[in-house]
Amino acid sequence: MKINIGIPEEERSAISESLKKLLADTYTLYQKTHSYHWNVTGPMFQTLHLLFMTQYTELWNAIDPIAERIRSLGYYAPMGGWEFAKYSSISEDKEVPKAKEMIQNLVAGNEAVIRTARAAYAPAEKGNDQATLDLLTQRLDIHEKTAWMLRSLLEE
Repeated sequence: MKINIGIPEEERSAISESLKKLLADTYTLYQKTHSYHWNVTGPMFQTLHLLFMTQYTELWNAIDPIAERIRSLGYYAPMGGWEFAKYSSISEDKEVPKAKEMIQNLVAGNEAVIRTARAAYAPAEKGNDQATLDLLTQRLDIHEKTAWMLRSLLEE
């Protein structure tokens, strides 16, 4: 069925591709943060365990709106690890890092999501897609605050 929502197919396709990258980065960061929640050790265990739970819960709740926006534009959301790996700019860990490195990795992961969200602005603006622009603004605000809070933990 033809989609006529006021955004031409070419623009919807470009927006969808940028949102697939955002979804993949968000999902990968979710998995990383959840794994860190399970595996953190050391003197900051309780603080980080709870902080990581708050962060992975927020990421989990962000995944659906991004995927559903892709579907609203008429495209399929990525379906599985291989497709998330294809789109994500965030690498997975090969082993469990120490607590400080976990924090550093999560700063880098949130900054990667920020860059991905910023890159998605151009196609959304070109398509005059206010719903996607609103979604991107919300994600930027959350990831910038999260990165700032995590960086604060690294100060001596």
